[in-house]
Amino acid sequence: MHYNTLGKTDLKVSRVCLGCMTFGEPDRGKHAWTLPEESSRLIIKHAIDNGINFFDTANSYSDGSSEEIVGRALKDFMRREDYVLATKVYHQVGDLAEGLSRAQILRSIDDSLRRLGTDYVDLLQIHRWDYNTPIEETLEALNDVVKAGKARYIGASSMHSSQFAQALALQDQHGWARFVTMQDHYNLIYREEELDMLPLCYEQGIAVIPWSPLARGKLTRPWGDTTARSVSDEFGKTLYEGSRDNDAMIAERLANVADDKGVSRAQVALAWLLSKPGVAAPIIGVSREHQLDDLLGAVDLTLKPEEIAELETVYEPHEKVGFK
Repeated sequence: MHYNTLGKTDLKVSRVCLGCMTFGEPDRGKHAWTLPEESSRLIIKHAIDNGINFFDTANSYSDGSSEEIVGRALKDFMRREDYVLATKVYHQVGDLAEGLSRAQILRSIDDSLRRLGTDYVDLLQIHRWDYNTPIEETLEALNDVVKAGKARYIGASSMHSSQFAQALALQDQHGWARFVTMQDHYNLIYREEELDMLPLCYEQGIAVIPWSPLARGKLTRPWGDTTARSVSDEFGKTLYEGSRDNDAMIAERLANVADDKGVSRAQVALAWLLSKPGVAAPIIGVSREHQLDDLLGAVDLTLKPEEIAELETVYEPHEKVGFK
């Protein structure tokens, strides 16, 4: 495993981050395909054994049970100072309403820390933009969370680049804790972030930690094949339905490059993302140990310029999706 610094922080993170949406009691929340605790712990332990020290969950995953499972596993398998733990706030959890008001943020972080079994998280991220709360209220509350020592740093997730720029400017103006990461939707078949968000992040020294780096698994298997998760993943269906023809062309080229190199499609797709400047640690999700083993091969895989061109040249502009 390779490691790098997460943006301008003092956090050293593995080159890939283990996404923890897969871990959660199947009878809690909206996703029946999640793994219960015993199965989740096996994968978390396997990730740790292979050098991963960066874990990303959210308060809303499986109605909080993802945080509970991840927190117990990390406590059992690692010293607290040896891993980097990220969670999120915004979506509804139990009787906590959706949003980013001061009250919601302060309650959410306390609930997350209780479920995670820790005194602090390394990174607290806003999961989406809240159109019903003044951004100043949100940013000041996040600053207070950092000042209280409950989060070392704060980050953001999918939003318009103009919104992110506004938030960064307000943080600078008021001397509030600054966003240090952007968790955005970015992969080989969805590259709209390259137009404005990524240049902003590069300019501001913001670490990029993309979600869905393998396009909900579409870049790991023959085009058109489905899984139990893909069939039931209603949000995932909204991400790529409008660009299927172009995406299929890119997936075909991906398969060709993978075959020529004698590696998996997933490795090539992830290696492509890792080659992009500013990308600190794509967030990978797995449900089996062998999937993780395969993806870890991407860390040491180098693509030639002509292979990157082969993957990129047929891309056509897509409608922006994943946020509103």
